[in-house]
Amino acid sequence: MQKIKHTLLFLVAMLFFNVAFGQVQQDTLKNTDPSLNGQYEFMLRKSKSLYGARLINPTRLSALWKSVNDTLKKERKQLQQARQEIKSQAGNISSLKGEVNGKESSLANANAAVNEIKFLGIAFDKGTYNTIVWAIIIVLAIGFAFVIFQSGKLKHEAKYRTELYQEVADEFQAHKVKAKDKEMRLARELQDERNKWDERGGR
Repeated sequence: MQKIKHTLLFLVAMLFFNVAFGQVQQDTLKNTDPSLNGQYEFMLRKSKSLYGARLINPTRLSALWKSVNDTLKKERKQLQQARQEIKSQAGNISSLKGEVNGKESSLANANAAVNEIKFLGIAFDKGTYNTIVWAIIIVLAIGFAFVIFQSGKLKHEAKYRTELYQEVADEFQAHKVKAKDKEMRLARELQDERNKWDERGGR
């Protein structure tokens, strides 16, 4: 028990001695890695171990703490700037969204105006107008084809009637010629009979 007390007292004395010595002794060793992790590793590497405990140089610990505070301040400042930039960009995005919505509305109106056709004061969609126009064209084409068909049929009928009339006219002309010949022949015969009658009467 007495031995343990002496050992503990020795350790405490050594600890106070190292702390006091570390405060008095200047840290002449330089760290080549200025990052927080580099400073921490350098501090651990240069610290001494005593019965499993680390004896840390207060100057190095203070330098590490100062670096941590500086880094935190820098990160907080950058975070604040990032938040301000995000807020500004959010405002810009909102403004751009408004402009995009306005342009989309203008584009929709322009497309509607392009796709709209007015005929006789009535507004038609271009697709509907095209459908109506093609329907009218098809109906007119069918009507024209029907008229052509009917005209051909009537032309054929007229030709047939003309030929039939020509045949009747030819027959009538032939009959007329025959009738005239017959009439002349009968007139000659009648004249012959008269002449004969006159001759008989003269005797």
